[in-house]
Amino acid sequence: MSDIADSKSPYASTPEVEAKGVSQGIEHAHDYDLNKEAKLGDYKADAIEAENAEYNMGVLEAVRAYPMASFWAFIMSFCIIMESYDVFLMGNFVALPAFVNKFGVPYFDVKTGKEGLVIATKWQSALQVSGQLGALIGVFLAGPLTSRIGYRWATITGLMLLNAFIFIFYFANSLPVIFVAQLLEGIPWGIFIANAPAYCSEIVPLRLRAPATQMLQMFWAIGSIIVGAVTYRYNGLLTEQAYKVPIALQWMFPTPLAILMFCAPESPWWLVRKGRLEEAAHAVGRLGRRSRLNPAETVAMMRRTVELEKSTKEPNHLELFKGTDLYRTMIVCCVYLAQNLTGNLIANQAVYFFTQSGVGTNLAFALGLITSGLQMIFVMLSWILTSYLGRRTIYLWGSGFNVLLLVCLGIAGSVAVTTASNLAVASLGLIISVLFTLGPAPASWVIIGETSAIRLRPLTTGMGRAAYYIIEIPCIFLGSYMLNPTGGNLAGKCGYVWGATGFVCLVAAYFYLPEMKGRSYREIDILFKRKVPARQWTKTHVDIEADE
Repeated sequence: MSDIADSKSPYASTPEVEAKGVSQGIEHAHDYDLNKEAKLGDYKADAIEAENAEYNMGVLEAVRAYPMASFWAFIMSFCIIMESYDVFLMGNFVALPAFVNKFGVPYFDVKTGKEGLVIATKWQSALQVSGQLGALIGVFLAGPLTSRIGYRWATITGLMLLNAFIFIFYFANSLPVIFVAQLLEGIPWGIFIANAPAYCSEIVPLRLRAPATQMLQMFWAIGSIIVGAVTYRYNGLLTEQAYKVPIALQWMFPTPLAILMFCAPESPWWLVRKGRLEEAAHAVGRLGRRSRLNPAETVAMMRRTVELEKSTKEPNHLELFKGTDLYRTMIVCCVYLAQNLTGNLIANQAVYFFTQSGVGTNLAFALGLITSGLQMIFVMLSWILTSYLGRRTIYLWGSGFNVLLLVCLGIAGSVAVTTASNLAVASLGLIISVLFTLGPAPASWVIIGETSAIRLRPLTTGMGRAAYYIIEIPCIFLGSYMLNPTGGNLAGKCGYVWGATGFVCLVAAYFYLPEMKGRSYREIDILFKRKVPARQWTKTHVDIEADE
């Protein structure tokens, strides 16, 4: 650690601080109030300068000023590929002929009048929730782990665990073993998905928070593209290599990413929370061009915000459900769980949805690949929309249009079964899956990254993702039952169900989701503490001098 007792340092220790035994960086900030020995006014002027500088930056200027912040956000977001890859992999495996021939059970197809094979409904659902069960464990581990050792080392730990767990999946020869392998793989996924939005939102300046966190949705789409391409290539092969090769390809990611994360800077916000101010300034310098920014002023801005949330206790999950933090936790949780209640599972099970809509296997895999490619393009378009139109605006309009399309899907699935109606259902499924990534999905990641208090961020994002998995598990069973020919066999009529749940989420968001576009973390803290109604945020001014 750098010696912050250096007299040349802007964070030089005072004799009083040294007397408290914390002259080497105030390593336990939760036991020591950063402002007891140094009055807020000592660094408030620098904090205001840094905040004004971020306000006055345009998006392109912010990219030029913080080029490495964008790069490291890109690397952290890349970790999401692994969860996306495996979620879509299991969704595609239930439609992959070689996998079905190996693990399927006989059933009579009333549409064709022939007997075929299908993965039993209970195992189809179990395999798709196994990873989520593991991730549910992982997100609860991520918060305390990250709060203690930081984003970098928590992520590296997850990557190394994933390397080991892939071996179990690769050599599995029965559905129960595959279930266990997926559950174990899910644990590091939970760490990645809890840390990524928090880390990305903390290392970039205000103007880049939207595109940095929305990259997570882009990498989710990239994971599905890789899966779509691989399974499309092997769907005609009837040997075990058709599913063994896609499993083995998972080893492409963890080791290179672990090396890169080792080289990455820790979040300066996390370092400030720990009182390691010199290291925080060094991290800021690594994230941006030193000629364009003042690390000391940026750290002062962070100190000012951390001071608003000061506490003498180690962050814990109980705090998420007290005072204004309860409202913030509920926003994160509800935005996360809404992803599963607004038709997102149609995208996750796209290939299987297409096959059950009467489309041939080859065309179903091709449509799945096309869907994933379009999703990536639309996520990039959403960067522009969310940056300039706002999070709430995009989320509400996107959700409303999504509900309308889901009802149309239900109508298309209710008419007589013909080639035209099958194509209509498949087309609407594709459109819903793609447009979801233009509005609600990418906006969700920005909201998740911005809403929580800095001090509780690792715990809040973990809790939010836990809510996602808790609602996703029954939704997967429901979705599989609705689509499976041995279950509800609803095909496009599932649009009615997801349209109804999506409408409830839309109404809740209208009343309770605030607009955080252009707000610093200090302003967000203050507006929550003032209990400003969600629809009044855009009309409420927070003075640059205000601390409460």
